[in-house]
Amino acid sequence: MSSGHPDCLNATEEDIQLLLSAQCHLGTKNCDKTMEPYVWKRRADGIHVLNIGKTWEKLVLAARILSTIDNPNDICVISARPYGHRAVLKYAGFTGAQPIAGRFTPGNFTNYITKSFKEPRVIVVTDPRVDHQAIREAAYVNIPVIAFCDTDASLKFVDVAIPTNNKSRHAIGLMWYLLCREVLRLRGTVPRGPTGPSGWDVLPDLFFYRDPEEIEREAAEKAAANAQEGYEGADASAAVGAVQSEFAAGNAADAVFNAEPTAQNLDWSAEAQTGNAGDWAADPQEATQDATGGW
Repeated sequence: MSSGHPDCLNATEEDIQLLLSAQCHLGTKNCDKTMEPYVWKRRADGIHVLNIGKTWEKLVLAARILSTIDNPNDICVISARPYGHRAVLKYAGFTGAQPIAGRFTPGNFTNYITKSFKEPRVIVVTDPRVDHQAIREAAYVNIPVIAFCDTDASLKFVDVAIPTNNKSRHAIGLMWYLLCREVLRLRGTVPRGPTGPSGWDVLPDLFFYRDPEEIEREAAEKAAANAQEGYEGADASAAVGAVQSEFAAGNAADAVFNAEPTAQNLDWSAEAQTGNAGDWAADPQEATQDATGGW
């Protein structure tokens, strides 16, 4: 692949396979006039196919621009699309940039009174169509814009366009992953080499969007598995406890049986020999007078 940058910045076979497997080369049926130079061909079903070589070249160009900024906090990464929330947060975590995941508050770049006011030197957006408010405000204050652009995206106010599929969760996550990896390599933080112990041990899956229902389902399955393990352990301890309680109950029964009164003490026919205590027909007043010795 011929390009103007050094050979070490060229894409490897593994990188091309990642781009193709994530369908980063598939655009939409609509094509903007400004995106025609990045389109390789149009399929029979009307889908425009992007040129992967130009995608990689613009990705490396964007990484070289971002790596020259001394303070990483002067870079602002933006994604209003849900598929890019996790990606921009991970990118910011690895590189030190400022993330804006979710709705972009109007006035972030122009109204200095707002609490979220920012003055970045460059911004990176996931989709020019969805993040149009951020791009417009960046144009007002002369902030350069780097954007991941699909075939139907307008390049108005966009300085560096990276042609890619920004509709798929895997394509968005992979492009942010590759951009983050290339920036870290150019800064010297990560050595060049294959992904793994010899290079950067972070996989692209970390940047992919995850459905909240899927996360809850996995958490529920994990909790159920832990509960099952605890239940099995509780069964064994319960069996031991049952044996011990049965043994203790037997001892307690013996003690109660030994404490039973004898038959001699249970002679209910025996009557008291003192006074009229056994005479139920006796007048209680007379019994009281006899007990007190009369009046």
